[in-house]
Amino acid sequence: MTDARLRHGRASLALSFFVQGVTFALLVTRIPAIQDRYGISDGLLPVFLAAVPILAGVGSVVTEKVVARVRPRVLLRWAQPVVLLALLGVGAGSELWQAAVALGVFGLAVGALDASMNMMGVSLQRAYGRSIMLGFHAVYSLGGIAGASMAWAGAHWDLTLLVSYLPAVVLLLPAAFIGSRWYVEGKAEGDRQGAGRQGGSVTFKLLMPLCLVMSFAYIGDSTVSNWSAKYLQDVLGSSEQLSTVPYNVYMVTTLLGRAVGDFGVRRFGAVAVVRFGSVLAAAGFAVVAVASGAWIGMLGFTMLGLGLCVIVPQTFAAAGRMFPGASDTAIARLNVFNYVGFLVGSPLVGALGDAWSYRGAMLVPMVLVLATLVYAKSFGSEPARYGGGHERPRTVDVG
Repeated sequence: MTDARLRHGRASLALSFFVQGVTFALLVTRIPAIQDRYGISDGLLPVFLAAVPILAGVGSVVTEKVVARVRPRVLLRWAQPVVLLALLGVGAGSELWQAAVALGVFGLAVGALDASMNMMGVSLQRAYGRSIMLGFHAVYSLGGIAGASMAWAGAHWDLTLLVSYLPAVVLLLPAAFIGSRWYVEGKAEGDRQGAGRQGGSVTFKLLMPLCLVMSFAYIGDSTVSNWSAKYLQDVLGSSEQLSTVPYNVYMVTTLLGRAVGDFGVRRFGAVAVVRFGSVLAAAGFAVVAVASGAWIGMLGFTMLGLGLCVIVPQTFAAAGRMFPGASDTAIARLNVFNYVGFLVGSPLVGALGDAWSYRGAMLVPMVLVLATLVYAKSFGSEPARYGGGHERPRTVDVG
């Protein structure tokens, strides 16, 4: 495989990560507007919100079966337009059943999209012979920031959902579809060798530590996404305007941490980076829990962003390394626990906050993130520098 082809494959996959970051941010940041448009009651809203990650988990499970017959690059090429069109459907409908159908399609397609994107990322990392997974997720974070900014503009100018979503879909759908022509999957040498050692199958007992780490990371992430504004305003006494800052800070620090994270993996190894990220994220939760004011709380959320951001990409990379003969299957199964963490995190913190205190509730994700240290060895041997377990003595830098 030529260096130019790898560079093109990396760029096209990065574009897909960016598009997905924009798309998902446009959906989740306009939930109040979606609720108003369709007249969804406060009691029914949690059902709609829970349905998306549940269906995404189903989509990820189905993806495991589909990629046995169709290559991940083919699935990704068609799943991304479906996600974008489903987003447009959310903005275009007027009846409750239309919202249900659009969100259902969005959930199923996004599960397939997330799984196939990360399959492709792990495959490309194997071809590169060095850590590049964090870079893909950094581009996703950049897309999330762009999408949230677009959503803010739509809310600020009181634009309808359709008017807010249409320009993004018109621009991003053809760009992603054209870019998909250059998708590349890594060479299969490592897969064949792995198949001999692992029998080409995934042992759930071996994968379980990574599944737990994935869930813990997303419990922490959903805590910030759903509770940072309320925590700053209700617990730390900030203004309503200031309470919107922590999530933006969290997203920016996530982008920065992922942008430099691959260099850390190459220099110190995946295990060291994951351990450092876990300790930093846990310290961030501790700072948030004991903060005496809003600015100290924002310092904690900043630490959280820098710590949590490295864990998820390296968990996918570790699954690819652990089962080189069945990496697609391992990643599809692991991806389900992304949605498990998302579903558990927000209700867990909310219930503890109401029954106990929100300061105390912050200690629960802190302990769960620290538990990642117990499973750090699952991320590979200490000498590993590329995070994929397939280092080559003389790796050509292809981009």
